[in-house]
Amino acid sequence: MSSSTVVSFPAGGVSGSSTVRRIESGEAGTVVVVDATPFHPVDHTWPDQPGDSGEIVLDGAVVRVSEAVMAAISDEGEFALGADIPVKRGAEGWTWLVGHPLEGETPSSLVEGARVELSVDAPRRAGLSRGHTACHLASLALDIAVADLWRKDPGADALGNPNFEARANQSSRIHEDGAVDEYRLGKSLRRAGFDTETFAATLEDREAAINAQLATWVASGAMSRVVPEGPTIVDRRSWHCELPDGHAEILCGGTHVESLSEFVSISVALDLTDPQLLVMTTKAVPAV
Repeated sequence: MSSSTVVSFPAGGVSGSSTVRRIESGEAGTVVVVDATPFHPVDHTWPDQPGDSGEIVLDGAVVRVSEAVMAAISDEGEFALGADIPVKRGAEGWTWLVGHPLEGETPSSLVEGARVELSVDAPRRAGLSRGHTACHLASLALDIAVADLWRKDPGADALGNPNFEARANQSSRIHEDGAVDEYRLGKSLRRAGFDTETFAATLEDREAAINAQLATWVASGAMSRVVPEGPTIVDRRSWHCELPDGHAEILCGGTHVESLSEFVSISVALDLTDPQLLVMTTKAVPAV
């Protein structure tokens, strides 16, 4: 296998036909690799957005895909899946693939070279796309809401504001119509010039400012899209959104909505129960 998997999810694809290129069986079950797929896989280095679930169909047989994952094969022929991949995505000497783990028994007709139909669970994908877009918007609104608390320049975010997100975020978990982000407010952030004491004392005001900003952005109905640099899973992709405050561009491997008109609202709740850890919970209400 010499070429990386071609993917259609950046353009919103949820179905397609393809050819089976590899079938791997192990302790985790059977994993199918095809030459082109609409399935978005969970990233093994930054697993913020879950992988797509769905179905593979061939000769009338339907088999479930539990959650698509990153896979890779080295130039020496070593196949690795998900968290077992020993290098970062895009490392030289590896071909990058999308793995489709199967549930239940594998049909006898599912062999290398077979033509299959792939179908993603579209409602789940849509929910995850809303969750991911809401997550990015919330982080940009958070950066604006705490911009006055920096005594040093931490670098700029996609809208040119002080980049609290990049400096403090330690984890991000996206789910359907929402996300949970954790930010470390320790000594390193204070040394970088962030006023954590004032932030803690004004937490409610900061939350209100974020939600007001998000309401303005949602009301704008701004266009949103994923722009890939190439057709394969390993090619860089970025999220673009034409906000009233300017054009936002963030490197991102996930999926997103096409317009902010797909939301009724986006809101956040800030939790500082642990003074060293800010937890931001983002909730999106989809338009019917």
